[in-house]
Order: sequence, then C-alpha cells, then structure tokens
Amino acid sequence: MLDQRQLGTQGLTVSEIGLGLMGMSQSYGTAEQRDERESIATIHRAIELGCTFLDTAEVYGPYANEELLARALKALGNSARDRAVIATKFGFNIVNGKQSGVNSQPAHVREAVEGSLRRLQTDHIDLLYQHRVDPNVPIEDVVGVMAELVREGKVRYLGLSEAGVKNIRRAHAVHPISALQSEYSLWERNLEEEIIPLLRELGIGLVAFAPLGRGFLTGNVKRAEEYPPSDFRHGDPRYQGENFDKNVRAAAVVQDLARSKGAKPAQIALAWLLHKGDDIVPIPGTKRRTYLEENVAAADVKLTSDEMATLDSSLAPEKISGPRYGPAAQATIDR
Repeated sequence: MLDQRQLGTQGLTVSEIGLGLMGMSQSYGTAEQRDERESIATIHRAIELGCTFLDTAEVYGPYANEELLARALKALGNSARDRAVIATKFGFNIVNGKQSGVNSQPAHVREAVEGSLRRLQTDHIDLLYQHRVDPNVPIEDVVGVMAELVREGKVRYLGLSEAGVKNIRRAHAVHPISALQSEYSLWERNLEEEIIPLLRELGIGLVAFAPLGRGFLTGNVKRAEEYPPSDFRHGDPRYQGENFDKNVRAAAVVQDLARSKGAKPAQIALAWLLHKGDDIVPIPGTKRRTYLEENVAAADVKLTSDEMATLDSSLAPEKISGPRYGPAAQATIDR
C-alpha cells in the first residue's frame, strides 16, 4: 500500500502517487484503442493498491472522463467514493463537444462545478482546480467563487493548474490554495527556479502531471509521425526531427540506471520525483493495470544522492531539445 502525503496546510491528504485519468478518454492513442473495461479495471486496481488520488477534468472527453470515473466508483459500491480523493478542473468553454478558449467567469465556474458534481455522481469534489488562468477574469474573482463553493460544502480544497508566481500569490491571499498542478519531471524542470520555492514559502503542495515526460522517460517511444494525428505526441515538438534524436540520447541515462537497479525506467523517473520532496505528488497517467502496478511500485525504489545528482545533471534543462508545447498550448500557460 502507498503512503500518504499532505498537500498544502489545510488538511488535504492523498496517496503519494496518484492516477491521471485523461488518457482513458483522450489525447493518447485512438478511440479504437481505448477499452473502457480495462480503464475501469485499472481504477479498481488503483484503489486496491492505495493509489486513491484520482485526477480528471470536465474537458477530458469532454465530460466522458468524469462519467467514466463515476461508473468505476459506483461499480465498487459506496465505500469506494469515501476512499477516493477526486480532483477535477474547470476553466474552458466547451462548444459542440470541443474545448473553445478559457472561461473562468464566476457564473461559468458555478455552472461547471454543478456539471462535474452531476457527472461524478457525488455531493462534493475533494480538490477543485482552475485548469488554466483566464487573463480576462481577476484571479481574486475566480478564487472568490471557488471559496464560496467550499463554504457551501460542494468543494473541500482548492487548487490551480499551470499558474504563475503573481497569480499564485494573489489567489492564496483570497483563500488558501492547497495544490498547484503543473508539469514537472526529469523531462521538464521549469518550476525549479521560481515556482517550487514559492510553493514552499506559502505551504502549497505540487501535483506533478506528465511525470514520465509524456512517455519519453519510459524508453518506449516513437517519432512524432508514427503516432496517429489524434495522439498528443504527433504534435509534440520534443518528438520531432532532431529534437527526438537528442532527447533519446539524453533519456538513455534513465534506462541505464533502471537496468543497474533492476527497475523499470518509469519507476526511476517517478522515484526521482518522490525524492524531490514530501510535498510533491506525481500523477502518472495510464489506462492499463500493468503500467499502473509498475508505477505504484516506484514508491519502493530508493535513489542515492549520487544517483539523484546524475539524473539531475544528465537531464538538466539545457540537455532537453525542443519546447514542451507548441505555440497555441504554450500560450495558455501563465508563465
């Protein structure tokens, strides 16, 4: 069973490794490759292993991912909801079944949360994130309505996703923020200079998404053009051309260390994150039990200070080739 970690100082306790559910409904592979029965079995196995921090969002699908989680929990009976810590997110317009720009107008926030509660078949959300900062709505107004939802009992703890220094400070001044969700891994270290020190100053936990470098750190990757257009990696700059070749060479250190320790590369990448601080919780995404079990076992992998230093230096930011997003997606990041 996994240990627990605390996010923030308000009382939110979660499993030290969580489960990202997005890939069960979108972004990775094709619709034909998705298997709802295996996805539900993966969620069930996660709960059995103590991996009870489950991450979804209204925009995943859209809507389908929250509904999938609800079906999975319902199949386990009433006690499953009590064991699960559900995190979901609002912050986009959804028009004709597609994401269409950010929207954190207070009325829209309420509408989105009511929709999430309905789809999740629950009376409360454990951790509610603003998915992306809306430049058209002051963060004070956004967190103000989120705080109202806490007082109403519909939400327990608040989070932000991909927010920058100024908005984190301003948000936290309105109502305590328990967690920031952002990409952080051996593959993507942009948080280390300013964001992580700020989170520790304010007592905010970090939920690290894409902790396996969108699959790159597992060693099981192909060039961008070998993935279908519906797969996120098809358009990922780090999977393209010379970037791909350079990044394969950089990531080899993870595979080498894994072999020497009798571990999987993904376990090394997750162990590195777990060793970075008790206030960091990775949420690797998978839709298969096999990979879930491998990921959870990363909690038992111990890295020495020398091994951590080798990983730090071998995958330093200057060793990674290409931006983490294309221009359109990068424009939504508050940094």
